[in-house]
Amino acid sequence: MNDTTPTPTVPNITLCLNDLPAGLTFPSGMVAVYTETTGLSLVTDRLCLAQVGDGDGNVWLVKFDGSDYSAPNLRALLTNPRLTKLFHFARFDLAILQKWLNIPEIHPVFCTKVASKLTQPGPGKHSLRSICQQFLGIELDKTEQISNWAAEVLTESQLQYAASDVLYLHQLTAILMDKLTEQGLNMAMTNALNFLQTRVDLDLRGYPETDLFSHTGW
Repeated sequence: MNDTTPTPTVPNITLCLNDLPAGLTFPSGMVAVYTETTGLSLVTDRLCLAQVGDGDGNVWLVKFDGSDYSAPNLRALLTNPRLTKLFHFARFDLAILQKWLNIPEIHPVFCTKVASKLTQPGPGKHSLRSICQQFLGIELDKTEQISNWAAEVLTESQLQYAASDVLYLHQLTAILMDKLTEQGLNMAMTNALNFLQTRVDLDLRGYPETDLFSHTGW
């Protein structure tokens, strides 16, 4: 009997301090991006790590030591209008990157979490781990999810965990884009992504989670 269990990608990891190397190219026109922080508060927590993946197994982990967030190469990548930045839960990653790297806007973007929610409405699991299992048959190890990302030296386990966050976003994007097309949801996705920057701006200004368009609330 043939073993059809999917084989997880083994990442080629490059650890960088405070910025990406110069001269990186992404021929597909898409780059996967993720972040690790000291917590989930845009007010009190800081950016510790930015993960960048090319979809071919190459991952760059930019570790910020807290002293320098100028990151000209990473900023150039994030603001390149010819590169689509792929995220999962782009709302938080965009906000933390824009705040700490002093970037007014990051575009164009694609969010696999938004696409998953659009194509699979109702109660469901839309975490990166869940959709990797659902669409790719790959189980992500989330043991290091709440580990200390501000540590001076990251463990091998942390590096592998961080790399896994961007290893599969290209594949998931392709699958979800097909599903959006099949369900006639391309325009809805486009409109959701267009609104995303407004939601990020509101988050950075401290507006609460409450839906601005709801009848009740603040």
